[in-house]
Order: sequence, then structure tokens, then C-alpha cells
Amino acid sequence: MTDEKPFRLEEATIDELHEAIKTGQTTCVAVVRHYIERARACNGAASLLVTEDGGPVPETTGVVRATAPLRFPTATVKASAILPDLDKYKGPPIEFGRMEATASDPAVQQQYGMITGLPDGGQLNALATLNIRGERSVTCRGEFDRHPSEGPLPPGAPPVCEMFRRFPDALERAAELDATYGRDPDLAKMPMYGVVFSFKDPFDTKDMRTTAGGDAAYDIDFPARDHVLVEQLRNKGAIIFAKAVCTEYNGRAGDPGGRHNPEKVLPSVLGYQRSSWAGNPANPSDTTRAASLGSSSGSGVSVSANLVMCSLGEETRASTRGPANHNAVALILPHKALLSFNGGAIGADIYCDRAGILARVITDAAKVLDALKDPEAGYYDPRDPYTTVPRSSVLATPYASHTRVSGTPGSLAGMRIGVIRESMLIRPGEKATVPICSAVAAEIKAILGERLGATLVESSDPLWERDRDLEMMNPDFRQALAKLVPVFMPDLLFRLGPDGLPVFKEFAAAIRPTEFAPGKVFGTGTMTPIDYCVELAEGRVAPPTNFDIATIQEQELAMMFGFHVNQYLSRRAADWRACGFTETLADFAALNSRSKFWGDDGRAGFKNWEEIADPRNKLGGRQGVDERIMLRELLRRVDMTVMLENRLDALVRLHTPLRPRSAALTIRSAAATTSASNRTTARTPV
Repeated sequence: MTDEKPFRLEEATIDELHEAIKTGQTTCVAVVRHYIERARACNGAASLLVTEDGGPVPETTGVVRATAPLRFPTATVKASAILPDLDKYKGPPIEFGRMEATASDPAVQQQYGMITGLPDGGQLNALATLNIRGERSVTCRGEFDRHPSEGPLPPGAPPVCEMFRRFPDALERAAELDATYGRDPDLAKMPMYGVVFSFKDPFDTKDMRTTAGGDAAYDIDFPARDHVLVEQLRNKGAIIFAKAVCTEYNGRAGDPGGRHNPEKVLPSVLGYQRSSWAGNPANPSDTTRAASLGSSSGSGVSVSANLVMCSLGEETRASTRGPANHNAVALILPHKALLSFNGGAIGADIYCDRAGILARVITDAAKVLDALKDPEAGYYDPRDPYTTVPRSSVLATPYASHTRVSGTPGSLAGMRIGVIRESMLIRPGEKATVPICSAVAAEIKAILGERLGATLVESSDPLWERDRDLEMMNPDFRQALAKLVPVFMPDLLFRLGPDGLPVFKEFAAAIRPTEFAPGKVFGTGTMTPIDYCVELAEGRVAPPTNFDIATIQEQELAMMFGFHVNQYLSRRAADWRACGFTETLADFAALNSRSKFWGDDGRAGFKNWEEIADPRNKLGGRQGVDERIMLRELLRRVDMTVMLENRLDALVRLHTPLRPRSAALTIRSAAATTSASNRTTARTPV
């Protein structure tokens, strides 16, 4: 008899997996088979079409996943059931839901236009492509991916498939690992041995379709090389299992404006996770709700629902924090310069995109972070200039060694933790934010403070009622901004709002008439702007009431998406040229001509991006590139000022005070939706 607990893959940690392999309770093949079975059971379509009449649509099939074609619901939801007063609507045509053939493979269909969540559907749609022979590529699909041992490829197979089919799929790679190492893998050399990963689709994977979630008809729909992070994990024994569903191109990068406008309106809250090629994922706890506010939703759902053990996601502004938060998984999101992203992926914003690690426990995420480090190059990627960081900023000790905390009462005694109250404000009249903000504030105090013994130090805000049991920050974030903005980003003070008036009204009232923007003069006081900046930095004038870390983070859209897309596509084509193959989808124009979008707003925005020829914003106006670089420098200094002067060891904040939106909750009234729904914006929040 033995008291050993039987191994169960669901919710298992990396250490538990390795122990189970060593004791013969499982094998790499068994692990991969288990995940394939789970994908077959619950990785299907999770959305219903929203149609004008609510009538059924013909049964159609999509791409093959987990050995079976994707099947779509035939039932639809009548638009008037979701959009109140639809009969009074007078705006542009609404883009109702429909089934259409994809651009990538006309033989398979996908949902386009308006959709909503499928109640109690039992499906999550988290994984777009599985690394299973015959279904892992459109270019080399079916018999074009025949195993080399089964003879030559059939007539008509693209020549590149001869190379592609020599890559083992996930199950074959698992068998290779079992045959080579059995129960005794060298975990020092292969710390990710047998760990099954999904990857947000933009990460280049040489053995799976990679289109950043887009429905784009590449000549060769997989890249010639792995992203450097994928390569590191592959070399460390990981199973490269699947590409996760994500918002195409990490959120589409907005619309720079131009001569192209959507022909129809698409009311939706799903744009932060939907892929034209792969569809829309659902939240595991409620399939009628969006998986999260964040484009790495498939990564978060795939880990949360035990479709994989770990995932690499990407964040532009909230793309991994949202999925981690709304799917109850652990996340390590390093600063942009630590891990490469841009070196082998299309992103939404080259200045903000960064890689994040999602796992079920923080120790596993830290183990992945350690495994991503090359023994010689460290975390440096010559294709990503952001990784040129001083080596002294990278820990010499394993990151995982710093995650083991007992959790016993008093185990954080002596630590000082700053609580960012600005992240948990309840604004006047709000109801939706009350439950989460109240619960988080209580939990931080009860667990971090009272149980674990940390000293809590809270920031202040006019909307926050001070907790008298906690220390107050001095300086807090508003005071740090007042000290540093005059040095690092004084032009923030001159910001104009959408109404064309100064954002910081107290500043305008204090200074003499001054040009804020070309032709825009404000100021009713007597001080010069420089004198005001001196007084603000020295604490002799109070900062404006709205001078806070939320207000300052609104940015002008940078005109660099076209650069990033063209650079990525030209590199990908050059890699294939070096291998003796031709990829003609090599620039933005080709991408647009061979793509479809789930909404016409995507088509119009991408056509406008294609026509952007200058990386600068309009001369004389705000410059998006400059703002991103300056804002990063400013916010780092603000954080460190607050931490150093308050002797803090860490900061804690609430990611979002809102639960995932209902996939059916689009707009309050269709009658109120006019051409404003079609309006493009040139500014985006951090």
C-alpha cells in the first residue's frame, strides 16, 4: 500500500508533473493526449450570430481542431433582443452576424459581424491552432503534412511542405522525449521538460500557423524560424502545443484616420479578444461573458481551463493583466526590455508591446521566466532593440527562488507594501465598481496586513476616504508627478481635452496667456509657464485636482504600426528567401489585399494604416512616439520616487474594478447609436 496521492494533470504544477514523470505515473505522451482530449471536448465555437431576424443559419464547418472540424451553432439571436429600441435606429447600417468563407482557406467558414456569447455552451474557443499533424497549417494541411515515414507527398503539395512535415507535431515530440529520457530527464538542462504551452498567435512558431490572429492568406502561413522565446522553451524541453486565440494584431492598433471609413456599424464589446481567423473565446465561469478585457484572452482561458499548463501572452496596455485577472491565473509581466516580443511577432504598438507569462501558480511562471534566459545571450534578442538592457538589471539568481513564501501568519512582517488607491476608486454615481473595489480593499488589509503582517502604506486621492489604520504615503503619486512632470514631460500640462479646452484647468488659470497648441491660446493668470513649473516641482503650488496617474496616461496614437507590420513581413519574407522559398505577402498592401476582417471597421482602419507614409504625427501637433518614450521614463521615475521615499518593498494595485462584460451587452440603446459609433480616434490609453 502507498499513501501517494494519484497524479492528476488538471491544476498540476511543473514540479508535480516532473515528479509524476519520474515516478512513472505519467509520460509526455499521456500528458499531450490528455490535453488533446480536453481540447476536443471544450475548445469549440463559443458564440452565436446576432442577425436581423433571429432565424437559423445553415450548418457549416470551420477549420479542423483536435482532429475534428469546428462546428458552428445554427441558432442565432435576433438583434432587437440585444439592442433596445432597434426599430427607432436611424444611423448607418448595422453589421449583423453572418457565416462566410475565410480568406485563408475558402473551404472553411467563420463567424463575421455581430456575435454574442453562447449560454451554457460548454465551449471556450481558447486555442486557435493545435500542433497536430494535418491541421497545424493551412498551407500544409491534411496529406500535405504527411509524416515522412509514410512516403512522398501527394501531387500539388507546396514545395515548402517537404520541409514542414519533418517537424514533429506535439504528440510526436512527446514520444521523442519519452523514448530519449524516459523517467530520468535532465531537468537542469531541460527545466520545461514535458510542460505543454500555448502561445498568443503573434509569436512566431515554425511548426504552426502564425498570422497574429488575422485571416490573412499567406503563401506560407508559418514562419521560417521560431520567435526567440519559443526557441528557448523548445530547447528546454517544452511541448509547443497550440496557438491561443487573441485579438488580431494585438488589438488592431486603432485607426489613424484617413479616407477609408466603415460602411457598417458593429456594436460590440468583444474587440479586445476576437480573431477573424479563430473567433471569440468565452469566460470559463460564464460563457455568455467576454473572456476578459485583454487581447491575450485565449492564453488566460487556456491556462485557467487546463487546456495547457502555461502560456506566453503579450500586453500592449491590458492584454495579459486582464486575462490573468478575469480567469484567475498567475502572471509575470516583466518590463518591456527584459523579454523580447518585437523580434518575431506583429504587435499593436512597438513601444508598448511586451511578453507576459501565464501559469496557474506564480512559481511556475517564474520557472518559465528562468527558462527563457539563454545561457550565453541572456534575455537579449538582436531583432528587438528594447532588449538592450544593462546586465545588472537582470537577477543573477533564479527568479523562481524568490517566489517561495510560506504564507504563514506574519510571514511578511518587516515588508512595506504600497497600496495604489487610485486603482480602486468608486466614482460618484457608480454601482458596477462597488463590489470589487470594496472586496479588494478589505482583502488587502485583512490578508497582506493583518494576517501576513506587512506594513501597508496607502496613496491618497480626493475620491478615496483614508483608512486611518494605515500609513499614508508621503510623497504620494500626485506629489511625485508634481515634482517630476516639470522635468521629464512638461508638455503634459498643456494638454487639451476632446472639447479643445485645457485638461488641467488650474494650470491655465495660473499662467498668463500662452499658446497651448497652434492657434490655441489659454491662460488667465500672471505666472509664466516656467515659473509655474518651478513652483509645482517645489511643492509651493498645489497640483491640479485631476493631476493623477490615470489622467496623464492618455496618449496620441503613434504613426508606427505601418513600420512594425512592414518590418515584420519583410523579415519573414527574407527568412523564407534564405531558405529557398518565396513569400509574396511582404508588405501592408499585400496583407490588406489578402485579408478579411470580422468587422468592416477593421478593414477601414487597416486600409488607412496602409496609406500612412510618415512615422511622425501632424507637424505642430502632439507626437505619439515622443509621448510613449517620455511617459515610460516619467512613470518609472514616479514609481521609484514613491517607493524610495516611502521605503516600500512592493506596490499592490487593482487591475480593473469591473467584471468581464456580457457578450450581449453592447450598447444601451440602438436609437442612440449614430454615426458616432463609426468615429475613429487618434488617441489611446496606456
